[in-house]
Amino acid sequence: MNQDIQIELSGIEKHYGAYHALKNINLTIPKGQFVALVGPSGCGKSTLLRSLAGLERITGGTMKIAGDVMNDVPPRMRDIAMVFQSYALYPHMTVEQNLTYSLRMRKVPKPEAKRKAEEVATIAGLSGLLDRYPRQLSGGQRQRVAMGRAIIRNPKAFLFDEPLSNLDAALRVSMRKEIRALHDRLHATSVYVTHDQIEAMTMADHVVVMRDGIIEQQGKPLDLYDRPANKFVGGFIGSPAMNFVPAIVGEDGRSLILDFGTVKQTIASGHQLQPGLKVTAGLRPEHLGITGPGQGTFDVPVAFVESTGSSTFVATATTPELTIVQTGRSGAHAGETIGVTVDPAHLHLFDETSGVRI
Repeated sequence: MNQDIQIELSGIEKHYGAYHALKNINLTIPKGQFVALVGPSGCGKSTLLRSLAGLERITGGTMKIAGDVMNDVPPRMRDIAMVFQSYALYPHMTVEQNLTYSLRMRKVPKPEAKRKAEEVATIAGLSGLLDRYPRQLSGGQRQRVAMGRAIIRNPKAFLFDEPLSNLDAALRVSMRKEIRALHDRLHATSVYVTHDQIEAMTMADHVVVMRDGIIEQQGKPLDLYDRPANKFVGGFIGSPAMNFVPAIVGEDGRSLILDFGTVKQTIASGHQLQPGLKVTAGLRPEHLGITGPGQGTFDVPVAFVESTGSSTFVATATTPELTIVQTGRSGAHAGETIGVTVDPAHLHLFDETSGVRI
């Protein structure tokens, strides 16, 4: 076994009767890596995490943790720690008792358990709260207790099942930083399930995008953003979502004719392609520029403008609609015509039928 590999999944399959939940999942996670499993509801990410924990029994493939096959090993023997969305704290126990529960089950002497609880409380920002009960804690503090309970066991891997989804937006941002900082301090191996691609992009070393029980693409966050393998990944990674416009390659093989229904717009593709080839053009909102009419790549009417102060979102009155994001304020107004600039270097092209990147 490669000593640097902590989790190795080979050909993992999971069936619920006729329903095929996981399909030939292959994933290798080195020691100390933070991996995010991301995708829409029902894509299989939570099923995969629960299978790793032993809460679901796989129906095919091989699952290894620290070099040992785990296919038939019960959850308590896998030496992993799971942090749930619901915190799963014991309400009748103090913070210290919640933290040391697993140690007490293993008959660890009380003085040692107390010492470890104090160490973990310092790491997790719980100092001064050891005598409190969960009902006396905020949502963020409860989440820290749930993480501290996982830390105290010093497991082979941490599994996070959407741990921040119960928190408000501001607290989610701060807890993202805390979880990542904890991971770095502990040199832990972490697998983190989320439906929030921003969480995945900002926290993880390696992102796994799933859909319908398969891995669509995996890699470094910015690699997925810069070179999505297909239209699904292109639309899922990035916020706001990528614009998609049906198009056909021009007769010169280097131009692209965007189809906005009654209006066609020609742009440079930056590629030499087969003339007449039908494609889908992917345009990220932040890669489109706004100029005056007749000064851009093409002109479009504006449907509405939304400003958040730091950014402005401009939606065009076209079919399909284009969303354009500008930093700061914009001079665009609903009902007027603007020029849109397109940089071929930031243009993504996908096969019209398969959705695969060209």
